[in-house]
Amino acid sequence: MALLNDEIRDHTAESVLFVRRAVIAFLVVALMSAALVFNLYHLQVGMHDFYQTRSNQNDIKMLPIAPSRGLIMDRNGVVLAQNITLYQLQVIPGKVPDLKGTLNALKPIVDLTQDDLDSFHDAMIHGRHFAQIPLKLALTDVEVARFSVNQFDFPGVSISTYQQRRYPYGAELAHVVGYVSKINDKDAKRLDEEGIAENYAADHDIGKQGVEKYYENILHGRTGYQEVEVDNHGHVVRLLKEVPPQAGQNIYLTLDLGLQQYIEKVLKGQRAAVVVMDPRDGGIKAMVSSPSYDPNPFVNGISSKEYSALLKNPDLPLINRVTQGLYPPASTVKPFMATSALFEGVITPQTTFFGAPTWTLPGTERHYRDWLKTGHGLLNVTKAIEESADTFFYQVAYEMGIDRIHTWLSKFGYGKSTGIDLDEQYNGVLPSREWKMKVHKKGWYQGDTVSVGIGQGYWVATPIQMVRALSALVNNGKLETPHLLYSSKSGKVITPYKMPPTEQIADAKSPIWGIVKNGMFGMANFPNGTGYKLFHTAPYQIAAKSGTSQVFSLRENQVYNAKMTPVRLRDHIFYTAFAPYKHPTVVMALIMENGGGDGVVAGPTARAILDHIFLPPQATMCDPAKADNPADCEQPVPTPNSPGFSEH
Repeated sequence: MALLNDEIRDHTAESVLFVRRAVIAFLVVALMSAALVFNLYHLQVGMHDFYQTRSNQNDIKMLPIAPSRGLIMDRNGVVLAQNITLYQLQVIPGKVPDLKGTLNALKPIVDLTQDDLDSFHDAMIHGRHFAQIPLKLALTDVEVARFSVNQFDFPGVSISTYQQRRYPYGAELAHVVGYVSKINDKDAKRLDEEGIAENYAADHDIGKQGVEKYYENILHGRTGYQEVEVDNHGHVVRLLKEVPPQAGQNIYLTLDLGLQQYIEKVLKGQRAAVVVMDPRDGGIKAMVSSPSYDPNPFVNGISSKEYSALLKNPDLPLINRVTQGLYPPASTVKPFMATSALFEGVITPQTTFFGAPTWTLPGTERHYRDWLKTGHGLLNVTKAIEESADTFFYQVAYEMGIDRIHTWLSKFGYGKSTGIDLDEQYNGVLPSREWKMKVHKKGWYQGDTVSVGIGQGYWVATPIQMVRALSALVNNGKLETPHLLYSSKSGKVITPYKMPPTEQIADAKSPIWGIVKNGMFGMANFPNGTGYKLFHTAPYQIAAKSGTSQVFSLRENQVYNAKMTPVRLRDHIFYTAFAPYKHPTVVMALIMENGGGDGVVAGPTARAILDHIFLPPQATMCDPAKADNPADCEQPVPTPNSPGFSEH
């Protein structure tokens, strides 16, 4: 039977089958070996550079170095915003085995607060796993010492230095200089969109307000970096390469700190705004908004309680009243109304008008009162400015019409951005037919025009607009752009402020400019002028125009009584002035909300500021009753009760 089976098996076929299987198996092994060799070659040779870089990144780090922020100084080189060097504790989360335990262990060593921890966790959400994230800023010497002796217990945690902004003059310059504060999500998004986020890799702060924000690109500088080797704890072993940061440029402002501080002193924290400008180039010598706030707490992040208190303060300390305060400009616009009417031919220098106690709108029985109950008698344009005759300008506005008024006053910059180098500014409202229809859904009435003629009604403007318009009048129609930057300095290279092109209003050689300026001079120096008692003794010669802006409207027969009116409903008082009259170097606008208080009155305050600018200290106006030596006073300060004194 076994023999029969051997005879049946085909050994040749089995041999062929074996060989075939062996060949297939060999080919499979050969192909797999070839694939393995190819893959090894690809990894070791073809991808060598890629994996070499990945390997280096495990122990070589690029550490950004923050640039030193440029200083901000006044025109005399006094530092208004400086940098101080502080210590911070920073953590690389990816290098910390037990982050929660590490943070708990650090609490007693560096006095970690809940705010510190909240800020750290917030930064972790937006940061990279192996990036250095600040845990606690502004370490004390004791905290630095305590951590240093325990540092070996905290892998991934280290101490480094950083610079922090400090404002030595605090609230005195907050609305001008502004402040820097922590980079938030909105800032980070904007930096990404502008493609400059990398330049802020080592920074905590960015300009948020004022000059700090407007000139951020100049002040910030360029970030440097260090290429370092680190151990498995994240500690630097050696420095491989360093590209130093480029410091930001120092900038000089047109401000005079001494003048700024003097104005702050005389205002005594009243709700007020003062701006002093050089009409020759638009440089701002002083910009005071009162009351103000201390910008230093904002640098590290002001508490929600403190910030809420500032927001709820009824005196609005966060608002820059010079550029954001919106007020009816009142009688300060009368010189510009006169200029416009003279150029339009609506009136001439010889035009006369009888200034009665009231003016009646033609075709109606609506009466508009003059501020002077007895009226002014026969008026020409110069006398109308000197005495601030409302009835004269009611007639002028009526004959001009709102369309021509809007066209001309726009030329003086009302209703527009002034171009000043601050982001915090409002355009105000110079009303027109189109504006009223758009905003109030009503047509324009002739009564609206009459109110606009004396700077009331729908018209609101900022003090910076008022002083810019006055500068144009002083310069015979040349409209300058107000500015705070005087120059910037990088190393030894000084770059002066580049003045933008000026605009020209009408003919600069026209005698009309002189006629209107003469009216403002008469207001301050002629016996019939509303400011005669206050200004005529100034040896440097002042030209001025005052104004009273109503906070609420009086009924036709209602009499305004400041003493019987709640403080917040009392009239705002304005003064615009320039000096010296023949060759002006200063134009000024001042507003005292609700007439001031605590002995601070608009007119005497305006005179005191001008005296401070033009007279030596011992010759400036003062009150003998309050002076250490009454003989030092040239004369008593006029008060609202002085004969001939008016703040209309």
